[in-house]
Amino acid sequence: MDEPGSVYLSLKLAAKLFGKPLESLAPDELHRVHRVAARQSAIETLILATPEAASVILPDDSIEASLSEIRGRYGNDHDYQTDLERIGLDAHSLRQAVARDMVVEAVLERVAAQAAAVSEIDVEIFWYLHRDRFRRAETRVLRHILVTINEQLAGNDRQSARVRIEAIRTRLLREPQRFAEQALKHSECPTAINGGLLGTVPRGQLYPQLEAAAFALDAAMLSDVVESELGYHLLYCEAIHHERLLNFAEARNTIREYLEQQQHSLCQKAWINTLRHPATGTTPPPD
Repeated sequence: MDEPGSVYLSLKLAAKLFGKPLESLAPDELHRVHRVAARQSAIETLILATPEAASVILPDDSIEASLSEIRGRYGNDHDYQTDLERIGLDAHSLRQAVARDMVVEAVLERVAAQAAAVSEIDVEIFWYLHRDRFRRAETRVLRHILVTINEQLAGNDRQSARVRIEAIRTRLLREPQRFAEQALKHSECPTAINGGLLGTVPRGQLYPQLEAAAFALDAAMLSDVVESELGYHLLYCEAIHHERLLNFAEARNTIREYLEQQQHSLCQKAWINTLRHPATGTTPPPD
């Protein structure tokens, strides 16, 4: 594989495998990237030598869109050019690498399009065999008010903060429908701008003290004052979505997409295998 393409592939793999820039990888991570890149490079070279690749025509605007997306990751042109130089690329070599990558993707999409169609029976069988995959945990639609504790800030010392949150709770016990208004006026959490809305929350996303209080509430119920390391909180449960199993109609589209992706992947792997072993068609050992 040419050097620009090799660098570009390694950059993509570093982000995909580890979510890091190439230069930030630990030695073992860098070794894995190089190993995977070498294997993928060999496969891409085979793909690019096929008649399917030769027939791909890339519109200039598609290439420019990809280059613009890469450029958009940087705050300014200087940082962009500096980073290209650091990894051994320039505008021309980056364009070559991007175009090469896009040709490979286009070929693989064409191959995937030849995969066998997923039937409704296939979808139904998967549903009956794997229904537990479509179990949805209980969630709550929650709103939240926070008054922070800060002994250095007037009005936010522990005693004052407690008096403030209790006064808010007293008002809400009389008129719970005002929770969003009270959150907007008094909450010191960023959610205040949305009326204190935390959204649809499953277990495991809140501080333990808040989760225990939130999941003990009935719908349309206001919590007691709850203290956490952030300060004093009030929670309001707007709705409860109980744990349940999605029915077939709800799961159908998700199952179909999953099975189609599997079919596409199998079709691509089988086609690549014929490129790697054109004479025998034998299956190579797992990488």
